[in-house]
Amino acid sequence: MKYWLFKTEPDVFSIDDLIREKLSYWEGVRNYQARNYLRDEVKLGDLVLFYHSRLEPPGVVGIAEIAKEASPDPYQFDPNHKYFDPKLKGTEPRWFGVHLKPHTKFDELIPLDLLKKTKGLEKMVVTQKGSRLSIQPVTKKEFEIVTKLAGVTVK
Repeated sequence: MKYWLFKTEPDVFSIDDLIREKLSYWEGVRNYQARNYLRDEVKLGDLVLFYHSRLEPPGVVGIAEIAKEASPDPYQFDPNHKYFDPKLKGTEPRWFGVHLKPHTKFDELIPLDLLKKTKGLEKMVVTQKGSRLSIQPVTKKEFEIVTKLAGVTVK
């Protein structure tokens, strides 16, 4: 099992949206490194720290689980959709997404400032200056530290 952090803007898609939908396709990733993680490394059963960005303060709000591995993002082919990719040639997909299901919603947001101050999270990607990648690997130890901060035990 691997661990990840997925960033989302809560006004676009929040953890409450995921809980309400019960299963959701994570579409719209348009960064090659994030795409490669989704396509090549994110696997069924992996756990995801669900991170709300563009919020004050930003932070981790819960955990999601990968319910279905990567498949081509259908919106890349739809000229009427905001995630359409006009540079595609033919039907060969460039962009991928995964299906998530909710696991645990934290009682309180774990703010980025706290993550940055917490021993053991110094190298966590999200705590690094200039970290903007929407899909980030997280070590097992980092995942355990964050869930401990939330008062959650994950088995």
